[in-house]
Amino acid sequence: MVGDISTKGGSLMGQAEQNPIAVVQAKFKEVEIRFKSWLAKQSLPVEAAVVTVTSGAQGAAIGAFMGTLSGDASSLVTPPPNAGNLNPDAMASLKQAQALAGGPLVQARNFAVMTGVNAGISCVMRRVRGKEDVQSSMAAAFGSGAMFSLVSGMGGPNQAVNAVTSGLFFALVQGGIFQLGQKFSQPPAEDLNYVKTRFMLSNLGLQNYEKNFKRGLLSDSTLPLLNDSALRDVKIPPGPRLLILDHIERNSELKERRK
Repeated sequence: MVGDISTKGGSLMGQAEQNPIAVVQAKFKEVEIRFKSWLAKQSLPVEAAVVTVTSGAQGAAIGAFMGTLSGDASSLVTPPPNAGNLNPDAMASLKQAQALAGGPLVQARNFAVMTGVNAGISCVMRRVRGKEDVQSSMAAAFGSGAMFSLVSGMGGPNQAVNAVTSGLFFALVQGGIFQLGQKFSQPPAEDLNYVKTRFMLSNLGLQNYEKNFKRGLLSDSTLPLLNDSALRDVKIPPGPRLLILDHIERNSELKERRK
């Protein structure tokens, strides 16, 4: 009787001492893994649409928050009474200032367009090309910059030229950032044998199992040969094993190499 009480008391104490923040983080991670697993099984149009909408919503929230902090300063840059007599360059500068000084709604729109378009194009490029590189990153940035120029009204009177120049500027900046990131985060030489493996696990939300692959020397060259037994030997649980094998079965390149 006393033993039962002490056991129950210890269990209750353990639950009480459990960090609520850690519990929330674990639940959020679980939901994120399930969502990524579901998304990886969808067709390209569905995945691109979902990624664009969710990223746009995140960008809108960030933009609205930043707009709230900075306040609506657009009223300070209203056109003068004789705005009709201003030359096109002056009007373009005025529109640019208004686009950058807008309140929460304007900033939410701008950030939603930038992040949504960027994420959507990145998703399509990743699925079509099977990798993430500087070309894909610059293409996504170009589309993001062009759409931002169109919705914000920045630049001169020629919207088409403005969209192209803004897109090129965004692409060059993004390309430079990508190259710097690659330079300073170059993986060790042995990790180059796990590039496709890392990409696959990341898409499935299973990046925590990369160490299992390395421990079993399951490199990129072994991906077409993977089976349930091999994954079980490196102590990967049943659920992730099914997701990995399903991904390999649905990947045309890996499926072709298995024959």
